[in-house]
Amino acid sequence: MNRLASFTLAAACVVAALPAAAQFAKPEDAVKYRQSALFVMGQHFGRLGAMANGRVPYDTAAATANAEVVAQMARLPWAGFAPGTEGGKAKPEIWKEQANFKEHGDKMVAETGKLLVAARAGNLDALKTAFEPAAASCKSCHDSFRNK
Repeated sequence: MNRLASFTLAAACVVAALPAAAQFAKPEDAVKYRQSALFVMGQHFGRLGAMANGRVPYDTAAATANAEVVAQMARLPWAGFAPGTEGGKAKPEIWKEQANFKEHGDKMVAETGKLLVAARAGNLDALKTAFEPAAASCKSCHDSFRNK
């Protein structure tokens, strides 16, 4: 049942995200969209980090649930970076270096997918191993493309 619910949520999010760029009436809407997706992802990623770093007890069900959200949300913000949507904390380099920015985004999606696999494995060591590269992919993109 949990897998069916997860699949349904994932499918709905993907379908909703595909035409997202065309749905933004104003550039500010795109900024809010991407910031919201990244905020939700960050909240759930932080919960995984607390487990991986021993600040909270490891719980397989909670790790899996949070990793599912992280992996799905990692796919969403990119529609909010269409041409003409500059603003927020995004550096202008995003629109000047689209290929490089896409590489960073693809890396984050891949690493958060690996994090989900690790969470589903059901052991803390697997989570710790996958958490660091996922965190590094987020940091790398922030360092290159986000204003402080």
